[in-house]
Amino acid sequence: QIEALMMEMQNPDTGIKTQTQRVMITNIPHAVAGNDILQWILQRLQITEEEALHLGDLFVKYGYIYPLQEPKNLTLKTDGSLYRFQTPYFWPAQSWPADDTDYAIYLAKKNIKRKGILEEYEKEHYNMLNQKINYKWDFVIMQAKEQYKAGKERKKADRYALDCQERAYWLVNRTPPGMLDVLEYGLDRVTDPNENKKKTMDVYRREIMYYQQAIMKSRVKSSVSLGGLVKYSEQFLSNDPILSGCLPSNPWITDDPEFWDLNAKLVEIPTRMRVERWAFNFSELIRDPKGRQNFQLFLKKEFSGENLSFWEACEDLKYGDQSKVKEKAEEIYKLFLAPGARRWINIDGTTMGITVKGLKHPHRYVLDAAQTHIYMLMKKDSYGRYLKSPIYKEMLSKAVVPQETVKKSSAFPFGRRHLRSSPSPVILRQQEEEAKAKEAATTVDITQPCHLASPAPHPAVYAGTGTPPSPPACLPPGPPALPHSTACPSPISVALDSTTGTEWEREPEGASLGHGPGPFPSSSGKSRTAALSFSRFLKRGCWTSPVFATLSPKCPAVPHGKVQPLGERERRLRPDAKVVSSFFQIKMDAPLESRIYPLDSEKGEDNCHRARKDSAKEVICPWENPTEEGRAG
Repeated sequence: QIEALMMEMQNPDTGIKTQTQRVMITNIPHAVAGNDILQWILQRLQITEEEALHLGDLFVKYGYIYPLQEPKNLTLKTDGSLYRFQTPYFWPAQSWPADDTDYAIYLAKKNIKRKGILEEYEKEHYNMLNQKINYKWDFVIMQAKEQYKAGKERKKADRYALDCQERAYWLVNRTPPGMLDVLEYGLDRVTDPNENKKKTMDVYRREIMYYQQAIMKSRVKSSVSLGGLVKYSEQFLSNDPILSGCLPSNPWITDDPEFWDLNAKLVEIPTRMRVERWAFNFSELIRDPKGRQNFQLFLKKEFSGENLSFWEACEDLKYGDQSKVKEKAEEIYKLFLAPGARRWINIDGTTMGITVKGLKHPHRYVLDAAQTHIYMLMKKDSYGRYLKSPIYKEMLSKAVVPQETVKKSSAFPFGRRHLRSSPSPVILRQQEEEAKAKEAATTVDITQPCHLASPAPHPAVYAGTGTPPSPPACLPPGPPALPHSTACPSPISVALDSTTGTEWEREPEGASLGHGPGPFPSSSGKSRTAALSFSRFLKRGCWTSPVFATLSPKCPAVPHGKVQPLGERERRLRPDAKVVSSFFQIKMDAPLESRIYPLDSEKGEDNCHRARKDSAKEVICPWENPTEEGRAG
């Protein structure tokens, strides 16, 4: 239709009147004015002036009409600006591909004609094409020279008109930078959306299955859905900064950074609106870093703080560094999921099996099942009690209600204002990490190594497993622990990480000990360093700690310093019997003068040797029958 309209415009009787115009020193035939084109479109198509102007712009942009005075301004001006009709050979309807070879010939001819004076973008294209089609560059130069010679033989007006036509064609097909490319349509589609396809039996069968499933799917009435949307909007209306405004003020308008200070991630006292939002739903609470911090304080008082810690560890695994996924997954397994883990979480056996199986090939979503289980557990069980707890009520009562900031009027309105920048994300991240480190330092865990030596003359009971790794050093660097604790690892950590020297001696040489089933491999070929470390642990007076007696559920401490026998098992025990079991308890009477000596102190060795001679040892297995040497317990 556009091509037919172009032919009507050029009709000598019913078309637009053309005239010969003088441009520079050349007479250009068949030139038309822009206002004549607009008036002809209005009369021919009977449309509004705005629509006619838009249609005329499209004629110019697609190259059916090109301007003579401003070649790069592809718009229709409604004044006396001169235009010419493009020859049908260069119409877009011809669908000639704008080949690189043709464009290279055009640039080479222009370069010869202007003696190397090209525009910047044309120079870049010329050099790029020289490298791209260098194998036939001689042919390009030869064609450019032949066309330049043939153009010289034409009349001056015809030569000028042909140059304008070529320039208009390449301005549309090879758009300069900054101009709109109307012919750009993106990638070719594999299928034609306008194609009429015949529907087969398979298509109808799939439609029937889809409609059957759609009918069976439960639907919600529109009234219920709209009611939910209204309720949600009313609930969050006060928290919408556009509808209700933000207090104390918008920092981008008033240059007052108080809003950022009050709503920092881990601010000491949050705003009341922020604390009230935690009660909307559990996702609002757990999404807020300050809300998680306060919720963690409540969970620690309920002895379930490991749930939120596990959830945060899973989030770090999911959205953290991809290169550290394996190390993080192994750390999470050892801390939360392994049998006897220090912060073991309570999940069902099916979820645990799926999680442990997936940890053999860890990825960022491997803990989703366990994380969802813990999330729902906190949402249904702990969240309701948290909202009724004194911790939340105290935070709500202490929360601040910011007052609206009054903008101060300046006596010198033309003076330069002191602009304040928003808080740097790097600084906020550092403050968050410092707050987490401070919280971890103030948290007391009886399973962590103790660092303050305070000997106490009490009997001690040591309990532990049979095949753990070697214990750590007795005095590692770290934060101070509780008072009245020993200067060595706590009994639980030693029980999980050490074993007696006699048990290591009874193991055959070259035997490999493992930690039990798990997704991560354990080291084999344990050396006798564990026995030496444990003997040094005993020399340093760690049995004198009252923590030993308080941590043994089966063997409470009594005034005379001995562990009570467990029923008829006492008669079956022999002092010289060698017992191999997965759990053992050592009963000993420590002298009142027990002291802590350095590891290599001779005096400490003599005193400890004398103390071991004076004390009686028994191996008591609370739930297993003791066996003789050579039999498994």
